[in-house]
Parts: sequence; C-alpha cells; structure tokens
Amino acid sequence: MSENNSEVSTKKYTVWIWILSIVIPVAVAVLFTIRIPGVERLGFLPPIYASINALTAILLIAAVIQIKKGNRILHERLMKTCIVLSVLFLLMYIAYHMTSDATKFGGEGIIKYVYYFILLTHILLSIVVIPFVLVTYVRAISGNFYKHKKIARITFPLWLYVAITGVLVYLMIAPYY
Repeated sequence: MSENNSEVSTKKYTVWIWILSIVIPVAVAVLFTIRIPGVERLGFLPPIYASINALTAILLIAAVIQIKKGNRILHERLMKTCIVLSVLFLLMYIAYHMTSDATKFGGEGIIKYVYYFILLTHILLSIVVIPFVLVTYVRAISGNFYKHKKIARITFPLWLYVAITGVLVYLMIAPYY
C-alpha cells in the first residue's frame, strides 16, 4: 500500500478511534454505578479476568519477540488475540462490577500506599492506552508499518504495564474479596 493510501485509510478510522477512546472509559464509569437487580454476584470472575491480563502480558511479549524475528504473520495473530483478550477482560470486569460492590483494600502501612499507587496508575494508563492500541492497530492494518513501529514503541510498554498491574491489583486485593 502506498504512503498516500495508508494515510487515507488511517484517517478514515480517526473518528472511530476518538469515539471509542472516549466512550469506553465513560461507559465503564457509568456501568460501575449500575447494579443488575436479581442477578447473583459474579464472584468467580476476578481470577478469570486477572488470568486474562496475565495471558495478555505474555502474548504481548511473545508478539514483540516474533516481530523481531521477522515473523509478521504470527505477530499479527498474537496482537489480534491480545485485543480480543482485552475486550473479554473488559466485558467480564464490567459484569463483575455490575453485580458486586467494590472490594476495599485491607492492607495497612506502606503496602497500602504501594497498592493505591499501582491501582491509580493502572486505572489511568488503562484509559490512556486505548487510543494508542487503536492507532497502532489501524496503522498496521493500513500497511503504514513505519508509523506503526514508531507508535508501537509507546503502546507496548503502556499496554504491558496495564496488563501486569491488573494482575498485581488482583493478587493484592484477592484476600479481601
């Protein structure tokens, strides 16, 4: 695909990237305030979505290894899998919080501050990473690999941090469920 065609292709997705980057965090915030009456608490979900975060982190690393080896097809498959896993995580996370009250962290002392630092950065970067993932993906599917690689150097560590800290948050709060 020529540079001009990839630019046109990328631009047609820009509106959708902005819409999703705003709608997803707003929808999550709104859905957090809604409880589904008559539905039993979905307490089995947190270890599942924490495992999905762990698998996402592993696959992100594997995808980077594969592209460095020149295996573009496997890299693409791994990255698409990471996107699907992130969507599954989000759906389960919302479902859990629509059926359960927030769990309070019970730790004390320095660990409390460590937990809240990890939680706060996890939440903020989970919002920030959305447009980065979408732009990185669009640049790849548009064939603009130079710009894809450029933004992927930012997207990868952000997404990896969000995936790993998601697991850490779960492990730190699990005793208090």
